[in-house]
Amino acid sequence: MPERMCIVTREVMDEAELVRFVRSPDGEVVPDLMRKLPGRGVWVTASREKIAEAAAKGLFARGFKAQTRPDPDLAGRVGVLLRQQVVSHLSLARKAGVALAGFFKVEEALRRGPVRLLFHAAGAGSDGSAKLNRLRQARTVVCDFLTPVDLDLAFGRTNVVHAAVAEGGLAERLLFHVARLARYEGMSFKVFGSEDER
Repeated sequence: MPERMCIVTREVMDEAELVRFVRSPDGEVVPDLMRKLPGRGVWVTASREKIAEAAAKGLFARGFKAQTRPDPDLAGRVGVLLRQQVVSHLSLARKAGVALAGFFKVEEALRRGPVRLLFHAAGAGSDGSAKLNRLRQARTVVCDFLTPVDLDLAFGRTNVVHAAVAEGGLAERLLFHVARLARYEGMSFKVFGSEDER
């Protein structure tokens, strides 16, 4: 990916590690997660802390070279948008037939394999989660920080606790967004069977 400079840290990084912002005609700071909005863009490390710092220190005005009005909770707003991207991509995987939910369906999928992503709703029972985790494959990523509401929205039903996504292109796109949300919120998750931390 192209590289850009963060207006907070002044570090040059891949665009994937940053969030782009544009300035609206009336001076508001607008997150551009898809990096497609017209106009001059400024970039901030994809971190709740760094975006809050950019807003508090007036760095957007400096970056845009114009008076701007960042939302008082801009960092929270970006967090919501990143979470919505994860839910949207998980819903897309479900509609494509590569994501399923329910303890026994997930258990069967793990035994059959290969599963790229395994989801447990935040607060899920440790016994059920541990049993499914024991069936994971080397490349299975376990994500346990989506809320029950997130999973319910993605699957269009209530009481979704466990879900799985099969290997493939959709899974890799979803993994990108899951990893981005985790970095943003300062959460970590691991690719089991590997030393890689995402």
